[in-house]
Amino acid sequence: MARTVAYWVSTGIVALMLLLALSYLTGSVEVVSGFTKIGYPQYLRIVLGICKPGAAIVLLVPGLRRLKEWAYAGVTFAWIMAFIANFAAGESPQVWALPPILLALLLVSYVTRPDQRRLPSS
Repeated sequence: MARTVAYWVSTGIVALMLLLALSYLTGSVEVVSGFTKIGYPQYLRIVLGICKPGAAIVLLVPGLRRLKEWAYAGVTFAWIMAFIANFAAGESPQVWALPPILLALLLVSYVTRPDQRRLPSS
């Protein structure tokens, strides 16, 4: 029971944070300037604004085992790069500390996921 709760709480938080990336598509001044400040090109904002919510959906829906593995990997890479970029840009700890916290939740989600959400052992 504790494993199931850990899975759904961590996955829910991760999915919510990934869905918030839809705001990348708005082109608001805050989002555009944030990407510029950390040195990301604006086309990456569009790519992440589509892929992060897509990963959230993949993590939440049943099935799609192989795609879930790719979603976990892609989100891991995105959040590692977010940490590095924000830290290197001199952002405050309140900004650059969020990606490692989310990575820890992503790890909990990955480790505690039910067998029907894992690739079969070969």
